[in-house]
Amino acid sequence: MRYEKLGKTGLDVSVITLGCMSFGEPAGRGRAWTLDEAACRDIVRQALDAGINFFDTANVYSAGRSEEITGQALKDFVARDEVVLATKVFMPMRPGPNGVGLSRKAIFAELDASLRRLQTDYIDLYQIHRWDYATPIEETLEALHDAVKSGKVRYIGASSMHAWQFTKALYLADLHGWTRFVSMQNHYNLIYREEEREMLPLCTDQGIGVIPWSPLARGKLTRAWEQTTTRKETDDFGQTLYRGEDRAVVERVLEVAAKREAGPAQVALAWLLRNPAVTSPIVGVTRPSHLSNAIAATDFELDDAEVAYLEELYVPHAVAGFR
Repeated sequence: MRYEKLGKTGLDVSVITLGCMSFGEPAGRGRAWTLDEAACRDIVRQALDAGINFFDTANVYSAGRSEEITGQALKDFVARDEVVLATKVFMPMRPGPNGVGLSRKAIFAELDASLRRLQTDYIDLYQIHRWDYATPIEETLEALHDAVKSGKVRYIGASSMHAWQFTKALYLADLHGWTRFVSMQNHYNLIYREEEREMLPLCTDQGIGVIPWSPLARGKLTRAWEQTTTRKETDDFGQTLYRGEDRAVVERVLEVAAKREAGPAQVALAWLLRNPAVTSPIVGVTRPSHLSNAIAATDFELDDAEVAYLEELYVPHAVAGFR
């Protein structure tokens, strides 16, 4: 496994992040495609054995169950300081006022709840899951700064938003002397490349680590276009992200993979890892083989001609994945 600094920090993270959205037990708080705890623990152990040290979850995943499973597995398998643990805040966690968003009250309440579920005294990377249009960004930034100063958070990160919003947040943090975002978790893959217009150049200029979500486009980049899965059939949000024109790019991924005698996931992830702006794609898995393919991508290289062939048929998209 290779490791890279997360942006301009001194923090070393594996170039593959294990995404824990699939952790949650379908019979409980999870969805039809989430895994039971035993399967999740096997995947965490496999990741650790391969040298992955970066684990990403969120308070909202399976209504907190993902954090519980992730925290227990890491506690059982590895020393806390050997891993980089990331989670997120913003999405609704309970009905009624103050159960959602990035107010000072919501951040402090959800941070403590995440720490309890994760069974840890601190979170390495605490991320805002989306931009909160209902809360002044200054309130959010100062609360996150205070969370860092309290010792409960080591670094803060952001997720999908407009580049102007991220620029504003970075500027205000610098202006007030507050803790700065060190990472951007954005939607980026071979069939959704709109982040190349503004966000990726901004992150490169500002020394921000980029940890893309859905690097395999909800699995679309790993299989024939017509092939269905339980997640594909039940993931309403995923249905909003991609469209029929993307099929041509998927077919080229499969073609290059067949020619190179590699898995399509290796090809799609190798394309991402080739980009110097990208630090560590977040790969969610539901089978050990999915993780094995992702790990294999770290030693797989595409040449310039293959990259041009993969990129040639891209069709621009409207913004997808955030509002």
